[in-house]
Amino acid sequence: MGTAPYVTHRRAERPAAPHPPPSPVRVLVTDLDGTLLGGDDRARRRLRHLLDLHPCITVVFATGRSLHSVRSILQSDPLVPAPRWIVADVGASVIDAADLGHVYALEARLRAGWPGTDRVRSALEGFAGLVHQDGVVQEGRCSYYLAPERLTPALKAAVAGLGCSWTYSADRYFDVLPLNAGKGAAVRELARTLDWPLSALLVAGDSLNDLSLFDLGAHGVIMGNAEPSLATRVPVGNRVHRPALDGAAAILSAMEHLGWISRPSRVVVGYHRPPLQWSDGRWRTPASPNGILPTLTSALDPRSCGQDAVWAAALVTDQDTTPPPSPNAPRARCICPAPPTALSLALLPVKSDIWASYFHGACKETLWPAMVSKPQLIRHDARHWADFEKVNAAFADHIDAHAAHGATVWLHDYNLWLVPGLLKPRRPDVNIGIFHHTPFPTPDTFRRLPAADQLRTSLAHLDWAGFHTAAYADNFERLLEGTPCPPRTGVHPLGIDLRAMEAHAGTRSARRRRRNRGQLVLSVERLDYAKAPVHKIRALAALLDQAPEFQGHVRFRLICPPPEPGIRAYETTRTELERTINDLNSRWSSPAWQPVDYVPRSLAFPHIVDNYLAADVFWVTSLADGMNLTAQEYIACLAAAGRSGVLVLSRRAGAAEHLGRAALLTDPDSPQNLVDTLRQALTMSPEQRRLHIARLAACLTTPTPADWTHTILKAIPGF
Repeated sequence: MGTAPYVTHRRAERPAAPHPPPSPVRVLVTDLDGTLLGGDDRARRRLRHLLDLHPCITVVFATGRSLHSVRSILQSDPLVPAPRWIVADVGASVIDAADLGHVYALEARLRAGWPGTDRVRSALEGFAGLVHQDGVVQEGRCSYYLAPERLTPALKAAVAGLGCSWTYSADRYFDVLPLNAGKGAAVRELARTLDWPLSALLVAGDSLNDLSLFDLGAHGVIMGNAEPSLATRVPVGNRVHRPALDGAAAILSAMEHLGWISRPSRVVVGYHRPPLQWSDGRWRTPASPNGILPTLTSALDPRSCGQDAVWAAALVTDQDTTPPPSPNAPRARCICPAPPTALSLALLPVKSDIWASYFHGACKETLWPAMVSKPQLIRHDARHWADFEKVNAAFADHIDAHAAHGATVWLHDYNLWLVPGLLKPRRPDVNIGIFHHTPFPTPDTFRRLPAADQLRTSLAHLDWAGFHTAAYADNFERLLEGTPCPPRTGVHPLGIDLRAMEAHAGTRSARRRRRNRGQLVLSVERLDYAKAPVHKIRALAALLDQAPEFQGHVRFRLICPPPEPGIRAYETTRTELERTINDLNSRWSSPAWQPVDYVPRSLAFPHIVDNYLAADVFWVTSLADGMNLTAQEYIACLAAAGRSGVLVLSRRAGAAEHLGRAALLTDPDSPQNLVDTLRQALTMSPEQRRLHIARLAACLTTPTPADWTHTILKAIPGF
C-alpha cells in the first residue's frame, strides 16, 4: 500500500504534495460472550471508548448468537462497541452492520450443501441427550445442548453423513453447521472479499467454537477465562497473546501489545485544548514560548523529563474521523497527520455545535463572568449547560480510558470542573488535581452561579487544587468549608522561560532602536472585557483632556487578537472598543500623529518582542487576571536588552502579588486612578525607569516552567 503518485500542475516547476499514504488495515475479530462482553465494566468502557477514537480499527463480531440476539445486545448494552461486520450463527451468517442486512453472496458459499433444519433434526432425533435449543433463533445451523459423554462417534458420523460439520464448546453446546461454515471460514471469506491481509487481523476468543479463528494465521488473543481446551489446542507462538486477564481487558492488552492503541499513562493532563492547533491543513504551534500550552508541552516531553504522560484534549471537528492520538498511532481515515510533538496526545472529537454551546455558551457566558468577579454578566442557558455536562462527561470517559491504575490526573481550569465528580467515584485509585490559571472568585460570587451546588460537589472530589495567588486559594478553601474531606491546596505562581525571552530579546534588540517620536504605551492582550480594553481608551482620552502636553507625544498601541468567533460577550466588547477608538482618533488625530494604534490580530512572537523593546510603558489594566505573563515578558525583554521602561500593573492581576512592590499599581475600577497612574509612568525620568526595570527584574524569581510543572505533579497526592 504505497502513496498516491505525484501530480504536477502544468505551470508549476515542482510537484504538488502527495496524498498521505493509506493507513495500515487493523481488524479486530472478536467473540461476544466471555470475550467482548466479559471482564469488568472499567475495561469494557475503556475498550469501547478507544475503539470509538480509532476508526482505523474495524470491529467484526464473530459469535454463535443470531442476528436477532446481537441486535438486542447492541440496543441494550451501552458498553458494546459498534461493529462494522457481524459473523453470526457460528459462522453461517454474515451481516453488514451498516444496515444489518445479510451478505447473501458470502452466505451462499458458506451454506453450500446445507440440507436444511428439518432434515438435520429428523436425522439426529434418535440420539439420547441431544436437546434442541428451541428458544434460540437459528439460521443455517442447528444448535443443541449436549453433555460431554453424549458426544459419541456415532453422532459425529451421523453429522458427517448429512454432509455437515459440527462444533462443541463449554461442555454443553453442540452446533451442526454447513460443511463450509464456521467462524474462521466466514472471516476468511470476508477478508478475501474486502482485501484484508490476514496478518492485519487480531482474533479474540474464549471457547472451542472460536478455535477456527486461531487457524487463520492472524494475531490472536486467548482470554484468561477461556476454556482450558482452547488454550491447549491453539499452538503456542508469537502470534497468540495469552494474558492472565478476562474479557475486554485481555483484548486491550493484545491491542497494546500490537501497538494499535497506547498503554494507559501514569500522568494524564486534562485541558480543553491541545497544545497545538489544527488549521488550514496543518498543525500550528503557540506563538509565545510562555503560557500553559508551551509550558506543559516542553515540561512533559518524555525526551527531557522521562514522564509517562498523555495530554487529553478536545478536537473540534464535524468529520467522523480524527487526527491520530500520537505519532505512532494508526492513521486510517484520519483528517490530518500526526502532530509534531513528542508528547502523546489523546484527542477527543467534539462536534462544532456542541463545542459552541459548551465553550462559547456555558464557559464564557455562564462561568467566566463569575471567575472575573462580574456576576451581573452571568447568562445561563439550560441547553448550554446540558452540553457543558455532556463534554465534561466525555472528558471523564476519555481520561478514564487513558489513566493507568493509580495515575495522576492533572486538570486545568474551570472548563473541566465537573470531571472530578464524574471520574473519582468510578476511579478512586487515581489522584486528581486541578490548577486554575484564572482567578478564583469569592464564595459569595461563586454561589451566584446557577449550578453552584453541582460544581461545588464535583470540586469536593479533588485531591488537590492549585492557584497563582494565596487570595485565590483562600477563596477556594472557604467555598469548600464543611465538605467531609476537602482537597489540599497549593500556591504556585507560573513564571516565564527567562532564557527563551533573553534569546529573543538578544536577536531582536540589535534590529530595533527606539525612535524619538514621543512615548509608546503598549498593551498585548486577547480581546476580553476582563482585560478592560475600553477602560484604557477612556483613560487615555481623559489624560489628553487633562494634560494637553501629551497631545502629539503619546501613542497607545493595543495588540488585541480576537477570540474565536461566536462568543457574544466578546463581540459586544469588540464593538464598543472599536467605537471608542474611532471616537478618540477622530477627535485628536493629525497628519503626523494618531493617539491609538489598534492591532486586532495575532503577531508572530518575534514581532511581539519588537514591540516590547520599543515600548516606554507597558499597561495592564485587568479587572481580574490569573497571573498575566505578558508583564513578565516585557520586564525580561527590557532587562536582557539593557533598556528602561515602566510597568503599570492592575492590582487585580495575579502578577501584582509578586511584582507589586516594584510595579506601578493601578485600580481598573477607578477611572481617575487609571489616568493618574498612566501620567505618573509617562513622567518618570530615565534614571527612575532604569531602576524601576531593575527592581522588577529582580522580582522574576518564579520557577521555570519545567520546575513549576514538576513541583505541582509532586504536590498532587499519590504522585
